Amino acid sequence: MSQRRHHTQAVAAAKAGISERSARRIDKNPQLPSQKKRERHWRTRPDPLEPIWPRVEELLKIPGILSVTIFETLQDEFGEAAVPDGVRRTLERRIARWRALNGGEKEIFFPQHHEIGRQGLLDFTVADDLHVTIAGQRFDHRLFHFRLASSGWEDSAVVLGGESFTALSEHLQDALWKLGGAPAELRSDSLSAAYKNLDADAQRDFTRNYEALCRHYGMTPTRNNKGVAHENGSIEAPNGHLKRRLDQALRRRGSRDFASIEDYRRFIDQELAKQNRRRARLVDDERRVLKTLPPKRTTDFTLVSADVTRNSTISVDRITYSVPSRLIGYRLHAHLYDDRVEFFLGPDQVMTADRVRVKHAERGHNIDFRHFIGNLKRKPQALRYLVYRNALFPTHAYTRAWQALDAALDARQACRDMVALLDIAAKGNCVDALALRIEAALDRGKLPNVAKLKSEFLPTVRSRVEVTIPPPDFAGYNHLLANAQVL
Repeated sequence: MSQRRHHTQAVAAAKAGISERSARRIDKNPQLPSQKKRERHWRTRPDPLEPIWPRVEELLKIPGILSVTIFETLQDEFGEAAVPDGVRRTLERRIARWRALNGGEKEIFFPQHHEIGRQGLLDFTVADDLHVTIAGQRFDHRLFHFRLASSGWEDSAVVLGGESFTALSEHLQDALWKLGGAPAELRSDSLSAAYKNLDADAQRDFTRNYEALCRHYGMTPTRNNKGVAHENGSIEAPNGHLKRRLDQALRRRGSRDFASIEDYRRFIDQELAKQNRRRARLVDDERRVLKTLPPKRTTDFTLVSADVTRNSTISVDRITYSVPSRLIGYRLHAHLYDDRVEFFLGPDQVMTADRVRVKHAERGHNIDFRHFIGNLKRKPQALRYLVYRNALFPTHAYTRAWQALDAALDARQACRDMVALLDIAAKGNCVDALALRIEAALDRGKLPNVAKLKSEFLPTVRSRVEVTIPPPDFAGYNHLLANAQVL
């Protein structure tokens, strides 16, 4: 166009490198060809959705219905000839456009500003997809997760059972005391899983205990609306981040197997400590405005009282625990923690046992054979039809030993030999070592040799040698004094 101002049309066209014909067209209308395209208001082919679109609009009134559901419904009603698979994408685009132009309001996510020290959040998350094993055994578990909304400081703990007030109270208090303060507000979801198997009275107790826990630390409890997880987004999304970090750490470690639960807990603590160190400056700023902790913790267990039966057992939360026979007839107070049960006689702790969990309405056992071995030695025949006989055996090797002895020997001798094996394990404190010897014998097709095992693990104590020490002869001292030379 600049050449045309100073030259003829032919010269300007030559300088611009175009034909004179193109130059004449540009002189008449300087618009580009793409700008001259006329808008089309007619179809070039029939609309395949026109006959069925009224039905589509009816289906769109159903809340939450998906495009694929509408497509399948149309095929069911009109047949695949009228609604072939090839129109599915056309239908989905048409529905998306209709919803943009005529659909209802969508939910808006409002970003929130988190004031330092104001809010802490807690949640439980299932961690089975980490595929952790303990001593080679699959370990299904949950993680309790606590996090400060502002600085991002977080703590996590292994939960062996489900969501419960005991687990919440114990691990929340652990987190607060690690942090060194408490936020003004404690945010949680509706805790529906914790209420799931509770009756009305137990649900009221849970709510009352939770409110008392928050009151003890000066925190205001708040909850998001049930089923609206994004309202708790400051902990829901970090749940996924936490499990991804642990998964990556397990990959770096090269193994997902741990010798014990304590080793796994230490692993989690180490990973979270590294993450919290990266936020040290923000955490320090938030710690300055946190509420001061009370002088001591509040209750972080569930209290159950029960009598010890004449069977030397006590029933707590549908689980039968064995106790030393000296406690028969006494009433014990059981403190139920997430992973253990502590038994008290008055103010004195008399025993601790691993907490056993069973499915709802089932019953279980936690039997320590050491509590019964003294009585079984006097009454070995009681073993044969003992109700919790299988739970009595400390490992599978002892179960195999009983099965082999019971099959090969008469009832009386089988019971005597089995009790003798348990006695060796108890006195020698050698449950695992003895189990290896038992399995080795059984693998060879032989019965355990009780006498040989007893001599190996319980060596006979030699009789005491009597040593006679004569009284000192004082005459010898007088002789030394008489012949002593003065230096």
